Amino acid sequence: MELDSITLRKLQLTELEMMIEVDRICRKHNINYSLDGGTLLGAVRHNGFIPWDDDADIMMSREEYNKFYEVCKTELNQEKYFLQEFRTDLEYRWGYSKMRKNGTVFLRKGQEHIKCHTGVCIDIFIFDKVPNNYISRRVHWISCFIIRKGLYSIVGKKSVTNLVEKILYNALAVLPREFWVCWLFILINKEKNKNRELISHLTYPNRKRIRYGLSSNYYNEYAEKEFEGHQFKVIKEYDKYLKELFDDYMKLPPEDKRKVHPVSQIKL
Repeated sequence: MELDSITLRKLQLTELEMMIEVDRICRKHNINYSLDGGTLLGAVRHNGFIPWDDDADIMMSREEYNKFYEVCKTELNQEKYFLQEFRTDLEYRWGYSKMRKNGTVFLRKGQEHIKCHTGVCIDIFIFDKVPNNYISRRVHWISCFIIRKGLYSIVGKKSVTNLVEKILYNALAVLPREFWVCWLFILINKEKNKNRELISHLTYPNRKRIRYGLSSNYYNEYAEKEFEGHQFKVIKEYDKYLKELFDDYMKLPPEDKRKVHPVSQIKL
């Protein structure tokens, strides 16, 4: 199913509504966050959404996210929105959190059999600490890779066409979600109180040269950036951060690279 321009814009504005809600809660309770990924790029290059982008990304450190999670219990408008993560949705299979809008549907192609909440969402990426030692860092990265594939396995075993991949995903899917979640939080808790050089979205792949993570110094200072006529927080060194993610980020990609996620069902 292809999103036409009108539907895409309505989707973006629904996501913007949730971004404003996150910003409201964070400002009220002195919680630091930043726009992330393509949303941060959109703020810098377009003062809003990248025209063809169909998702929105926010990032927080683990410490800030823990505060956010707790205040959302009383502060979030739970009739309208749902903070989705392992503790709130027992069918959820991703290693980062999402905020969903109740009463909506945004169902990705290949995920029709997933039983978790599938409303329109924004991604909330959580940064965790990465070991300093190279060998420990390598073992940590491999562990995170396996956990990511294990969590994704119930999708992968149905969506991949390669026979070897299908066999591997079917094998990983035998283990319950709780196994992968437990392993992930063992890694998180092992590093959380230590002074570390790098910090990373543990279950989201980075490009090869920054596969182990990005400098923890990025998350010490914050600034403001306009996005769709609203002010949102961004990391102060966003220029350096975006260059690490996208290289020459101000250059528009060729039209054949401007892709949106394939969708099987949408209700706004």
